[in-house]
Amino acid sequence: MKLLSPAISSLARMRLWRIEAWKNNPIDAQREVLQDLVTSAQYTEFGRKYNFSNLYSVREFKASIPIHEYSDLKPYIERMMKGEQNVLWNTPVYWFAKSSGTTSAKSKFIPVSDESLQDGHFKASKDVLSLYYQFNPDSELLTGKGLVLGGSHNINPMNNEAQYGDLSAVLLQNTPFWGHWLRTPDLSIALMDEWEDKIEKLAENTIKENVTSISGVPTWTLVLFKRILEITGKKTISEVWPSLELYMHGGVSFIPYKETFQKLIGKKINYLDLYNASEGFFAAQDVPGQEGMLLFVDHGTFMEFMPVSEYGKRDPQTISLQDVELGRNYALVISTNGGLWRYLLGDTIQFTSLKPFRIIVTGRLKHYMNAFGEEVIVDNSDKALALACEKTGAVVNDYTAAPVYFSDSSNGAHEWLIEFEKEPASLEIFTTELDTALKNVNSDYEAKRHKSIALRMPVIHSLKKGIFTEWLRSKGKLGGQHKVPRLSNERNLVEEILLLDKNYIC
Repeated sequence: MKLLSPAISSLARMRLWRIEAWKNNPIDAQREVLQDLVTSAQYTEFGRKYNFSNLYSVREFKASIPIHEYSDLKPYIERMMKGEQNVLWNTPVYWFAKSSGTTSAKSKFIPVSDESLQDGHFKASKDVLSLYYQFNPDSELLTGKGLVLGGSHNINPMNNEAQYGDLSAVLLQNTPFWGHWLRTPDLSIALMDEWEDKIEKLAENTIKENVTSISGVPTWTLVLFKRILEITGKKTISEVWPSLELYMHGGVSFIPYKETFQKLIGKKINYLDLYNASEGFFAAQDVPGQEGMLLFVDHGTFMEFMPVSEYGKRDPQTISLQDVELGRNYALVISTNGGLWRYLLGDTIQFTSLKPFRIIVTGRLKHYMNAFGEEVIVDNSDKALALACEKTGAVVNDYTAAPVYFSDSSNGAHEWLIEFEKEPASLEIFTTELDTALKNVNSDYEAKRHKSIALRMPVIHSLKKGIFTEWLRSKGKLGGQHKVPRLSNERNLVEEILLLDKNYIC
């Protein structure tokens, strides 16, 4: 198998000229993507409604079609799930990626066409591999297997031809046969629905494999690591998988988890940040160790960028790629070859580079704290927690935070619920360090904390281990891509978890 590595590296380098073409001409690439999308869908029901046949420019496209949230497209999607075709997209759609928010029992079903698989997810995956080999030409990544922590899938009860599942399950089910030679575990385990049983099966069935890469949400990857160490009696994961060289992560910021990963793995490996959602594969880290992910502009998705200040307006305005600015928060609006049109994704991003275009995901439109004008986003809280951990030696497993509102006896504050892997020696010192770090990364927070006039010191609770997992279980959202919202401007989530912590027996 080691003879395969130079050949794969050579093939990966051959793709680089294509990557360089759209990387160096991103505006042209995006215009071509939009033209292809509109031309393909002009005779769909949606295309006829919005007169796609007579749209000849980005300006006309934006003027003709309103921005949609999921509830706006839901009636179309429900009809597609019942078997109707040519509704949002012009080719048959038989797969739907199930995506749901952790604070709601309702699910979103994102249509996944063959084009969105081939020209989006799979093409982007090949580009990620090419970019990785560019910086690691002697890599032996494909001489072993990639461990994928995926979700489950079910037959759609509304239509026997259509199926739905977590994005990872949809991708696994549609992977070419040769792709299964390069991954583990077996599909029967990878697609299991019961997450706790799945972790057990994953651990038992992969410890004897030559695992060279792992992909999955950090929280559940750590659960798997700990179970594997329990079963094998080893001290580090590198003793179990000595050839492990890459961990690919996404879904949540990796900053709070990196120290724990390094400790459990026990050797230096490579880490890649990916921005791969049910709706499309939007970006990936192209330069090791450098902040920011290369924006994928030639992968079936046309992107617009809505300044966060526009959110909630009757007619929110977006800007195109050529007009974005560094360091400004934008909500991503996408049109895709799966049939999503001017769809407000819900994620917020910032650009870290304009040549080429690189981004970081800063949070969610509805996941922030701004009860007092402090505008704290997830990117701020992740960085501040990492700094506080560095100063105190603490290690954080998971967290959430929400505001404490003004009362007759006190002014406002931020209340943090933190599950520590390793608690700080002093929670008081940790609180001070977190507060200081937040002031350093967010000037609005610093201003509101001045002399504690608007905001007093944060209130921090150290929760029992396992409490966030228990909360997810109580919501029927254990495993897969599900995660606890980091920040909220409301107190419902914090109150639920505090009550659960009070009654929870480890």
